Amino acid sequence: MLTKRIIPCLDVRDRKVTKGVRFQNNIDLGDPIEMAVSYSDGGCDELVFYDITASAEGRGIDIDMVRDVAKAVHIPFAVGGGIKNIEDMRQVLLAGAEKVSVNSLAVSNPNIIAEGARLFGSQCIVLGMDPVKADDKQKFPSGYEITTQGFRTRTGMDALEWARRAEGLGVGEIVVNSVDTDGTQRGFEINLTRMIAENVGIPVVASGGGGTCGHLIDVFNDGKADAAIIASMIHTGRFTIKQIKDELVAAGIAIRKKW
Repeated sequence: MLTKRIIPCLDVRDRKVTKGVRFQNNIDLGDPIEMAVSYSDGGCDELVFYDITASAEGRGIDIDMVRDVAKAVHIPFAVGGGIKNIEDMRQVLLAGAEKVSVNSLAVSNPNIIAEGARLFGSQCIVLGMDPVKADDKQKFPSGYEITTQGFRTRTGMDALEWARRAEGLGVGEIVVNSVDTDGTQRGFEINLTRMIAENVGIPVVASGGGGTCGHLIDVFNDGKADAAIIASMIHTGRFTIKQIKDELVAAGIAIRKKW
């Protein structure tokens, strides 16, 4: 049986981990390297780092930070935000990341997925998508529209159609981050996650809304997610990775334990 993965997310702005609700009213929380080491030592399966303002500000990824993370932790991690081209992907992977996450770039240039998968392997290319609920079912049959630029821009693209297209282009994993639940700690968008998971043949990672262990249990069981990204519930110190995994084991969820 494939085990479910727990992935702490570190949103980075100006070399500080920050957290807000739907990318607004952000509060700085700490140093990304120190937090990465703490979560890695605590038993998480992977890490993901997003430079949340790089794309909107038109600047590149902080390669020095990627190198520092690679030196400090010994688990896989992904990096997103500020990736503009294939050379940026190459530099991030050479700096020590196992995966590169593309979101806004993939929408504006879908061929970047195919080219990245060809050069580096599908396992290295992650599609980040930020869907928001949409009432126009004729235009958005899935009920969700893709947004970009940190939720700032609506694209007119249907979420499920985009997921299927990205899989066809060679993406190895999809992170489904619900705009409607991001940072709320009220639970993942189960229907959205399940819909994507049931219609693609690659791993789907749930993101946005995790606040309790029950939310994780729900998104693994009912949402069919292969992994879940968490942030606020551990950044606040309310839960440790060990506490979360112990709860998941008690609920019958297959996970990797490191103790």
